[in-house]
Amino acid sequence: MIKPIADLILTPQQSRYSLVTAIAKRARQIAENAEKNRVVLDEKPVELAVQEYIDHKFIMIEKPALNDDDEG
Repeated sequence: MIKPIADLILTPQQSRYSLVTAIAKRARQIAENAEKNRVVLDEKPVELAVQEYIDHKFIMIEKPALNDDDEG
């Protein structure tokens, strides 16, 4: 995924790392399902996953980051 696309689909509260991780996880699921069902994909799984994210077909849930003050 190229940086300008990530900048367009991320909200200010979202992490680029979380987005990449979520897209990669969904892309693996797409690839595994295609292989299991013997389907030949016309597009790359990552492209499909990005489009699904843009179309709100899946969401990513981020855990709040712990600050040094949040220990305990």
